[in-house]
Amino acid sequence: MTTSPAPRSRRALLRATLLPAGLAASLVLVPLPAAVAAPSADAVIAEVYGGGGNSGATLKNDFVELANKGGAAFGLDGWSVQYISGTPGAGSQWGVTPLTGTVAPGARYLVAEAAGAAGTVDLPTPDAAGSLALSGTSGTVALVRGTDPLTCKTAADCAADPRVRDLVGFGTAVVHEGSAAAAGASNTASVARRTGLADTDDNAADLAAGAPTPTNSKGEVAEGSTPTGPTEPGTVRIHDVQGATRLSSRTGKTVAGVPGIVTGVRGYGSKGFWIQDPNPDADPATSEGIFVYTGSATPTVKVGDSVLVTGKVTEYYPNFNGGSQSLTQLTNPAVTVVSSGNPLPAAVVVDTRNIPGTYSPQAPAGGTIESLPLDPEKYTLDFYESLEGMRVEVKDVRVVQATDKYNELWVAADKQDQKSRRGGVLYESYAEPNVGRLMIQQQAPVAQQPFPVANVGDVLTGSTSGPLDYNSFGGYTLVAGPLGALQDNHLAREVTAQATDRELTLATYNVENLAPGNPDSKFAELAQAVVTNLRSPDIIALEEIQDNNGAKSDGTVDASQTVAKFTAAIKAAGGPAYDWRSIDPEDGKDGGEPGGNIRQVFLFNPQRVSFTDIPGGSATSAVDVAGTGAATALTASPGRIDPANEAWANSRKPLAGQFSFRGQKVFVIANHFNSKGGDQGIDSRFQAPARSSEVQRTKQAVVEQAFMAKLLAADRTAKVVSLGDFNDYQFSPALGALTKDGVLRDLVNELPEKEQYSYVYQGNSQVLDHILVSPEVGYAKYDVVHINSEFAQQASDHDPQVVRIKP
Repeated sequence: MTTSPAPRSRRALLRATLLPAGLAASLVLVPLPAAVAAPSADAVIAEVYGGGGNSGATLKNDFVELANKGGAAFGLDGWSVQYISGTPGAGSQWGVTPLTGTVAPGARYLVAEAAGAAGTVDLPTPDAAGSLALSGTSGTVALVRGTDPLTCKTAADCAADPRVRDLVGFGTAVVHEGSAAAAGASNTASVARRTGLADTDDNAADLAAGAPTPTNSKGEVAEGSTPTGPTEPGTVRIHDVQGATRLSSRTGKTVAGVPGIVTGVRGYGSKGFWIQDPNPDADPATSEGIFVYTGSATPTVKVGDSVLVTGKVTEYYPNFNGGSQSLTQLTNPAVTVVSSGNPLPAAVVVDTRNIPGTYSPQAPAGGTIESLPLDPEKYTLDFYESLEGMRVEVKDVRVVQATDKYNELWVAADKQDQKSRRGGVLYESYAEPNVGRLMIQQQAPVAQQPFPVANVGDVLTGSTSGPLDYNSFGGYTLVAGPLGALQDNHLAREVTAQATDRELTLATYNVENLAPGNPDSKFAELAQAVVTNLRSPDIIALEEIQDNNGAKSDGTVDASQTVAKFTAAIKAAGGPAYDWRSIDPEDGKDGGEPGGNIRQVFLFNPQRVSFTDIPGGSATSAVDVAGTGAATALTASPGRIDPANEAWANSRKPLAGQFSFRGQKVFVIANHFNSKGGDQGIDSRFQAPARSSEVQRTKQAVVEQAFMAKLLAADRTAKVVSLGDFNDYQFSPALGALTKDGVLRDLVNELPEKEQYSYVYQGNSQVLDHILVSPEVGYAKYDVVHINSEFAQQASDHDPQVVRIKP
């Protein structure tokens, strides 16, 4: 059986020239130059480094890197890389490192060689490993078909060996391709092929010295190395980086030549740009988009650029302690723009048809959902995560949280979420978060492109599209390029019903860190709301009244100037001359903004109601109940409920006051329970999210319920109104504890369902403020007066509430 000869090398072999016998003796033979052959169309030696572990080196190992310029995989089984010194002598031999596997089209293949005593950085995981000790300055490396050592020791002999596929001589090597060896190799510099993996079979022309950039077949480079702009696509695609879970399997690795189309650029804040692969895989769980973080550098790419990006894969948590999801991104990028003006990949339309109705999978006990495979057809959070970094689009969407000072708003992408009466979406239970809420930001700075100033119920008409991000305050965010047009639906601020002369009106209003240094306009706006929208209630429980110098920590606790400025503003707005009562807290003991010493304050209209002053109340003394029946009274008015109880640590203590209206005794408790700070968000990577602050609020509710039970035990007919900012929902354990045994009833539950909210957060209209009454109050006309939470222009972030009773 005959066999075909092995394929010839791409090099032209030296051939003997047949001459007429008569001429042979007269010819003078001259030395032939090193052979120059046809350039390789596929496998080449891309980079050689012999300084690994030498003095001054960062890398610990020498290496040889191969590349495949061809359109098909290049098999390496049975091949080898071989090395010989720059000036081989009679006894010099080629060292051999056998190879296996393949080099994919456009990919690299890293061969680790001997390590030295110096250096601090490991190579990325090599595809093959040997023990060849390359010189840092001069030598020759060959890519050889077979594993038997070469025998050639001159450029001509090596060019004539059909087993040599490619050869790189560097420094002063006598064995090289073309006119000269590649120059510049050292302990800190490799020699690498120029742009496009140039191969003209002239080492001096084809290769140049530079910082070593070892890259393996996965596109990973050495830790801490500065990548150079890629010249051809690597083997890793965006969906490979993103993977089918929340965390990339390539975290901490550097990937080379990741291709994509620039779909968005952010030149302020967290600077960078988004890229998306126009050629997606078939897995709906793997995102085709990713954010490229440029640090302090303003991106120079433009939307529509086709780019190659080399960068380190990282997971960024905008709010790690708060339990936020992570963002997979590329950092420390090197970017090559291949072309510009390319069409963008089609945006995924996010709406009722594809948003799953179940919000999140459940995490394993004590763990997170990060390692769970994404199921974007079943879970809302998985659906959004599978689109992270990709272009998404919403159409004709209703605004469910007004534009804030950071120029962002929330919309309802799913029209099936429970709608409030005025256009928001209602948060009704822990088990059923609204699935369609999306935050909208924009890529352009507001100075270049004004952001719409929208209220709840307005509509962004048409298309709003851009990459899907995750916000530092929680929540998936569409970072819009083109924004829909704003349709103003003219939301009006509510005005409560007019009370009759025989009705006692009580209100609660969180005035959001009110201090004398606030602008006069804030005082005027709050005052006008008291007079016009609340119709000058007889009693107002105020929360977040700061001391006289606001958020300055100098021991000041007196708030008389704050209250005086506010009551003067009310009178100027046409309201009554309110009197007031409060108790100054201990400095720094009640939480809130540091130095502010917030507290609750009773305002009351002395023309309508009288305050029963009973001495003994202080920041540290506890109010109690004295007497029984009609003689029941507080031991101090104003007084604080059990202020030494650990339930009130670093939190506001309830302020109790005794009032008289038309000869009838009324007990009022002003509250500001512990905030939700420290709770994990509803979109947390921890599912179900921990609500750590709930523990303290429940303890506070237990303390107050016990006081209420004692008061009602003394006088079962006592008329009690407990009101304020309870920082919790009507369905929460805290409100359940507060209303235990029927000592109080929560009036918000008596409103129509679509009106049960006083605050808007992350697009959810929810209840934080409450008015509760004791059983004998009976008649109670209750109203949440929506004047703040749904509006871009707010005097406070809370809506006030008012109740009309007939004691």
